[in-house]
Amino acid sequence: MSTRCQLRFVRTLAQGQTADPTDPVAQVYTHSDGYPRGVLTRLRELKRLLEATHSVRGPSYAAAQYVFLEKLASLPLYLDPDRAADQRLDAHSPADVCQPSRMQHLSQPLFLLGHGIEDPRVGIHGDEEYLYVVAIPEYELGQVEPPTWEVAVSEQCGFPRWDDQTDGAFSEAAWQFEGALQDAATHFQE
Repeated sequence: MSTRCQLRFVRTLAQGQTADPTDPVAQVYTHSDGYPRGVLTRLRELKRLLEATHSVRGPSYAAAQYVFLEKLASLPLYLDPDRAADQRLDAHSPADVCQPSRMQHLSQPLFLLGHGIEDPRVGIHGDEEYLYVVAIPEYELGQVEPPTWEVAVSEQCGFPRWDDQTDGAFSEAAWQFEGALQDAATHFQE
């Protein structure tokens, strides 16, 4: 069974205060592996990569890069030469992966599905198990110590779902963790 989730990427305000989660910059839907341990690990990896490459550009870019990295992670499954021919791509380059003629035998490949950019004004689908708020601070050129990303992790299914109005899910969510990404990752590793 899939563990679905939504991640809202927001700005961090002055003095480290997180922006209102009902005023997001970007929202990402994840169809599977949305449990805290996995999501927080991937967010930490994203933060390290963006900082190491000086590629942090704020919440909307972080959301896009999160989706990109998630898509890349699912591609090796389809490039595995040991996989049955009807379940793999005969691709030798990224351009090959984008050729529809090479994918006619695949039904809904994971690297094309599984993640989406959502309209935050609409709310959530209603079948998610977790909500996340990811607050991306401003980075300054020449900054010695990278700033802290803040996160909030909802209680499992601790927000309006299915039968309720899902547009208020983020503002009505019960949060099991709110704080630094590093602390959240440590908290959920136990």
